Amino acid sequence: MVNGSEFTIRVCGGREIGTRLEAWEAWYEGRGTSSLSYHPRWLAVLRDGLGHLPYCVEATGGKRVVGLLPLALVKSCLFGRFLVGLPYLNFGGAAAESPEVAAALLDQAVALADQLDVKHLELRHEAEVAHPALAQRLESKVHMRLPLPAEAGQLWDGFKPSVRNQIRKGQKQEFTVSWSGEERLDDFYAVFSRNMRDLGTPVFSRRLFGCVLREFRERAEFCVVYTGGQEPIAAAMLCHGRGVTEVPSASSLREFNSTNANMLMYWELLRRALQRGQHTFDFGRSSIDSNTYRFKKQWGAQPHPAIWQYYVRRGEVGDMRPDNRKYQLAIRLWQRLPLAVANALGPAIVRGIP
Repeated sequence: MVNGSEFTIRVCGGREIGTRLEAWEAWYEGRGTSSLSYHPRWLAVLRDGLGHLPYCVEATGGKRVVGLLPLALVKSCLFGRFLVGLPYLNFGGAAAESPEVAAALLDQAVALADQLDVKHLELRHEAEVAHPALAQRLESKVHMRLPLPAEAGQLWDGFKPSVRNQIRKGQKQEFTVSWSGEERLDDFYAVFSRNMRDLGTPVFSRRLFGCVLREFRERAEFCVVYTGGQEPIAAAMLCHGRGVTEVPSASSLREFNSTNANMLMYWELLRRALQRGQHTFDFGRSSIDSNTYRFKKQWGAQPHPAIWQYYVRRGEVGDMRPDNRKYQLAIRLWQRLPLAVANALGPAIVRGIP
């Protein structure tokens, strides 16, 4: 525990996470516009869905919360130990009511990284937070975000003719678009896991997505596109924060690319955000000028900074990044695995990657 002039800093872990969640949620709800990625209940999702050990560095002034830094200990025999804020999510890090509180939160996070003997502390900030220990950072990707108008007609009119034509082509197919919670989990995962295998990437566990739906019953949902024969061919998980909707996981089957099922799905995702009165749609992170960057940009999304900061104790920052050249052979081999084998092996591998 660290005492400041007007606040106290302490690290919460284990069972204490559950006892403090209600106070942290109240603080989140009182901060106005915010992505669901900043919601403290992700600590429970990552604990139950991926088996990570959650921590939260908390700042209080009297009995009032004035800052939070949620963290998760990611560890595996294959890759080692990392302290991350937070794995799976695109952004997070320190949220505080003043720069002094933020600095104190970071001081305690660095101390916790030393105590846990991790390779590095990784904080997924949207803007740089000055701290002497955070000497390295990655800025290779950007967040792609689209400001939303008041209603769908205005959004449609703002698209280029080529985008509208692709959506119309999808609408002319014998597709159905369904929204639901856990009832669509199997269909979502059938599409998502197959696409991850095809990309050469180990897939997250089915349990992770079930935990998201259970922890955020009113704020997370699945969208699934079906053929006329009720085969799922495109699927996404949508998370609704306070004014911001984001799509942390989405996939479509490659053999249906010519039908524009994916374009139809994203149009429905955007309409869903409008129906909920949101003002921003977050498409997720992309490398500049990559295929995913161009896909998101055609909808009108604009790049915003993604500054991941690191306190490195051992190794290099890029050691665990998927675009590291040393993983290219492993990616090609993974793409050739039978889907059942990839789905069986993938969750145990990917949970250990920060």
